[in-house]
Amino acid sequence: MHAWTLDLADPAATAASGEALGRLVDAPLHIALIGALGAGKTGFVQGLARGLGVAGPVTSPTFALVEPHAGRLPLLHVDLYRVEADELPHIGLDEQAWTWAGVVAVEWADRAPGLLRDDRLDIELIDEGRGGRLLRAAARGPQSAALLGRWARHPR
Repeated sequence: MHAWTLDLADPAATAASGEALGRLVDAPLHIALIGALGAGKTGFVQGLARGLGVAGPVTSPTFALVEPHAGRLPLLHVDLYRVEADELPHIGLDEQAWTWAGVVAVEWADRAPGLLRDDRLDIELIDEGRGGRLLRAAARGPQSAALLGRWARHPR
């Protein structure tokens, strides 16, 4: 496993880091986003969406659960905050995530082990107070490891 840590000064830096990753993605990718409420997961995905060329607003799909967005690579934004693990088989999200031909970004991914591909990026955001955040990224396979290496060289 390859890992990388980045200090982010504020929410704008969190979004900028997501945007940098989005510009580098050139193949389907699964991203597991983990962090406490307010840690910056949605802000990161908003930046990711900009980097993928998504036009229009990207908001947290807390109540909708899933929001697709068209871009250079399509983005499937998933928020599992209100979903229990035993509910997942009944909503068909696993099939949609596995067949999506773009980027799948799942907030609260720790609530759904096994939902995402083995080769994925795990991104943990930790609120350090006063707007600062710590981003910990781990690659879980060869494709994500190559991407993580490029992202670590160009984080913003």
